[in-house]
Amino acid sequence: MLIDFLPAIFADYLAGWLFLVLTILLMAGYPVTFTLLGTALIFGIIGFDLSFFDLLPLRIWGVMRNVTLMAVPLFVFMGVMLEKSGLAKDLLETMGQLFGRVRGGLAISVVVVGALLGASTGVVGATVVTMGLLSVPVMLKQGYNKELATGTVSASGTLGQIIPPSIILVLLGDILGVSVGDLFMGAVIPGLVLVTLYIIYIALVAYFKPDLAPAMKGVQFNKEFYIHILKVLIPPLALMIAVLGSIFAGIATPTESGAMGAAGATLLAVFNKKFSLEALKGTMKDTTKLTCMVFIILVGANAFGLVFRGLGGDELIREFINHLDMEGWQVVFIVMCLIFVLGFFLDFIEICFIHIPVLAPIIADFGFHPLWFGILFAVNLQTSFMTPPFGFSLFYLKAVCPGDIKTMHIYRGIIPFVIVQLIGLAIIAFWPWAVFWLPEQVFGTL
Repeated sequence: MLIDFLPAIFADYLAGWLFLVLTILLMAGYPVTFTLLGTALIFGIIGFDLSFFDLLPLRIWGVMRNVTLMAVPLFVFMGVMLEKSGLAKDLLETMGQLFGRVRGGLAISVVVVGALLGASTGVVGATVVTMGLLSVPVMLKQGYNKELATGTVSASGTLGQIIPPSIILVLLGDILGVSVGDLFMGAVIPGLVLVTLYIIYIALVAYFKPDLAPAMKGVQFNKEFYIHILKVLIPPLALMIAVLGSIFAGIATPTESGAMGAAGATLLAVFNKKFSLEALKGTMKDTTKLTCMVFIILVGANAFGLVFRGLGGDELIREFINHLDMEGWQVVFIVMCLIFVLGFFLDFIEICFIHIPVLAPIIADFGFHPLWFGILFAVNLQTSFMTPPFGFSLFYLKAVCPGDIKTMHIYRGIIPFVIVQLIGLAIIAFWPWAVFWLPEQVFGTL
């Protein structure tokens, strides 16, 4: 084998070199899947030989047969179809009028709509693009500060990452070996905590600097408006109850509830007279693209994980942490810092498939509950959409913003929300009941 001809510094730490090469190539911008498969193949040949990969088809087949992962395309379909149904547009316009009379009310309405869309779709890209197109021009017209307007939309659009039904929670459930239903229930209170913190920040800005977030003018309240509010709110709330309520009540599995959500989103499109053959084709096309992206990365991550563990990578990391002689909380802090920094450069799916399978068992060895750590991971991974320079939420928003909005406006606007996000992460870390309370109320024990 080629490893026999390498110097000891390379041969003994080949798993570490594999991880380092992968990280450098990903940060250099090479395609994720090909980088995962390529580095795994090269280092696998160096450390073993081609026969080592005889196990790979069985691992991939095991992933493809995982019924839980069938929920991914169903939730993606639900999100894309809802975006095409006009639900987001109606919500934004109505909530903007409802909260508009209050200073900062328009920004608060964006946060509320972001939470509702997150609970209805879980697709960040569609949410950010829709809210960016509809709300940013209105906020600027009403005299809102550019940084506050863009930061609010960027942050609110990422709430779908933590508020169930969330695709990242489905993926984490499979990786961590935790029930997706438990993760969905455990994420409800942390999601509401983040929504509350966003609103508090906006309210403080509006109170101390009213010129940055003025009240809307010309908003009229009458009987017809309140009836319209109910018509706009009932569809997403009904869908949330149908999807999440069926899981929480034990009536349906996450996969079955995903199917229910996809069917419900289609019915909403029909109800709003937005359904057409072209819309269905577009939804199916987008769903296929996003699902293929997730699963092809999953295949590459399995190849990488096979080689990394075969080279003793897990043991190498454990030895490194043991030599540091740290307490469990110190390890959690370092891991959270690592995930946060990686979010500046890597997509959440890459972090989820590459780093979490390596780090999660180490945290479990220190006695921390995987449900709590999974939610902590999810909240931290949410920041990967928000942090410059490669936050996808920022890219989505820049693509649809008016021409006078520069990239630096978006970067400066998102920084306070990243700080708020970290405060929320600390609250969940120090008060685990926020994660455990709802699952314990439903199941009694964990």
